[in-house]
Amino acid sequence: MDVTVRDLPLGLLFLVASFLPGLRGQGTQVGDLPSRPFDALAVVALALECLPLAVRRRWPLGCLALVGCGFALDQLRGYHSAAGSALPLVLISAGCHLERHRRTAVVLLSVAYAPLAVALSRLGSGGETPEEFVTFYLVLALAWGAGAWLRSSRIAETERRERLAVQTRAAERAQIARELHDVVTHHVTAMVVQAEAARYLTGAPERLDRSLAAVSDTGRRAIADLRHLLDLLNPDYGADHDAEADAAGTAQPRSPAAGRVLTLVEQTRRAGQPVDFSERGIPAVSTGSADLVAYRVVQEALTNALKYAHGSRTSVQVRHGEGEITVEVSTEGSGSRSAAAVGGGRGLAGLRERVHVLGGDFSAGHSTDGGFTVRARIPGSPA
Repeated sequence: MDVTVRDLPLGLLFLVASFLPGLRGQGTQVGDLPSRPFDALAVVALALECLPLAVRRRWPLGCLALVGCGFALDQLRGYHSAAGSALPLVLISAGCHLERHRRTAVVLLSVAYAPLAVALSRLGSGGETPEEFVTFYLVLALAWGAGAWLRSSRIAETERRERLAVQTRAAERAQIARELHDVVTHHVTAMVVQAEAARYLTGAPERLDRSLAAVSDTGRRAIADLRHLLDLLNPDYGADHDAEADAAGTAQPRSPAAGRVLTLVEQTRRAGQPVDFSERGIPAVSTGSADLVAYRVVQEALTNALKYAHGSRTSVQVRHGEGEITVEVSTEGSGSRSAAAVGGGRGLAGLRERVHVLGGDFSAGHSTDGGFTVRARIPGSPA
């Protein structure tokens, strides 16, 4: 509903109240002029005081000027209508919604009040003291101040929401960057290793075929995971490409979970990395983000093993406990020393941050036998 339509009933309420017999002459009175019955000028004064309330938020300065003129006419003619009570309300509204020329408006209103007070004092019988005129001015100033406070509170709330939105967008971008790193690094590393191995299998067609099939399967998984990330950025993308994914055979479950770790292990084995896998305990029905984080820990650790310790035996252990998942990935051999270089980079550092966000523990470093071990304890969280 338009703001003018919403504000119009208030002006009509003041207009109707001014004509009620019990309220005639009982409105705001500045000075001691005797009340007089309504005449033609009274209708003009009431129209100026009431009707502009419909635009008090759309055109606050114009509304304030018209209501001020109507109030002055109301007081100088001695109508003392109920509509005079609209002036403080308009001051609150102007103090809240007026965007430009605020100081100029305050100065002009203060200057205009002085001759009005002088005229009312001279037209009256002299019973109104200067202190009473000053008191009424302070009431009007308080009304303006209340509106200014509301405006500053609204601006502060808007700025707070904008800061929160910026922080949220930054956190989302950081999360998507971590997901892209995990997905692209793992799949591309596996594909490179598999392709390199295929170069030496030209004399063994069956093994070459299996190696190329593994490259193709890894590529389809990479496409599926990247499509999932694109869905997060643009939900319409997924709806437009679901049928295409099914036709291409690249459709995958939306959220990788700990149950898919075995598939990840098999994929790494096909890339030429010997991997021992063990899983103990019964997975919980719902552990929220813990499943995904556990999957990413194994994925990053196996990627590093492929990169820096290709051919070294790797062990993956997943344990499902009471409300938590424990993951340990160990790689034998000195070749895994190079993996330590990524400990402060995007990969393991991102995992450490993810695990800590869920209140878990994460460590990555050299083991006593010269290998490299990644451990994570990930508490379950509400879905």
